[in-house]
Amino acid sequence: MGQLTGQVALVTGGARGQGRAHATALADAGATVVVCDIAAPLATVPYPLATPADLDETVGMINNAGGRASAAITDVRDSAAVDELTDRIIAEHGRLDILVANAGICVLGPVADLSDDVWRDTIETNLSGAFYCIRAALPHMTRQQYGRIVAISSGAGRGAMRNLGHYGASKWGVIGLVKSVALETATDGITANVICPATVGTPMVLNDHSFKAFRPDLEHPTADDARERHQRLNPMRVAWLDPEDVTRAVMYLVTDRGNTTGTVLEVDLGTSASRM
Repeated sequence: MGQLTGQVALVTGGARGQGRAHATALADAGATVVVCDIAAPLATVPYPLATPADLDETVGMINNAGGRASAAITDVRDSAAVDELTDRIIAEHGRLDILVANAGICVLGPVADLSDDVWRDTIETNLSGAFYCIRAALPHMTRQQYGRIVAISSGAGRGAMRNLGHYGASKWGVIGLVKSVALETATDGITANVICPATVGTPMVLNDHSFKAFRPDLEHPTADDARERHQRLNPMRVAWLDPEDVTRAVMYLVTDRGNTTGTVLEVDLGTSASRM
């Protein structure tokens, strides 16, 4: 039996990238996993988002490996849809033990050039989406006196970066939100923690929009062209993490006995060493 056998987990933004890695690891540890994703494009996001086929592939990978997973196409910006999804999980499985609030978007650009729509979609996806999911999960976790909440923030939630004012604002907000939840649920058997990764090599980063932002001197930059610029961002001179590097932190927090809450775990390639 796995360490999470009998538990039910919800992973948002789970169709690919970090979310896929988290969902797969949770299932490997025995959890029944509901994999949620918008699985549709957003007009403000200049790189391809996940598709229904990506979502089905993630679920298929888990089930074919002997795990238990189901797909849910849900836009975390829609609080009613999030409530409906959570109610459905309880109706089908009777409980919700783990929430990994992972859904996020990142559009690069200076604050002076940001449109209202880019600001709104970034805040609504990255911050409000986490809030809606946490709010929906809390009554069920409180009732069962057990829960593990993990929100994926970013190194941009710990220190400012150029062209990421809106993204950084959303990710700093996630930290404040989750720390407050940790205090409010400290005696309810629930833990709430945040992970702040450095750059992770997922489609949110490995795309033409991102490459051009890091190498504006080139007409058609590639990942190899952007790699050197990314390597400068951290003391370890590693361009980007693998999704599984972040997943190991997720698994630590969801399997913790309940002694760790309200903390920020940085998987940061050494970037926190120069900050207070």
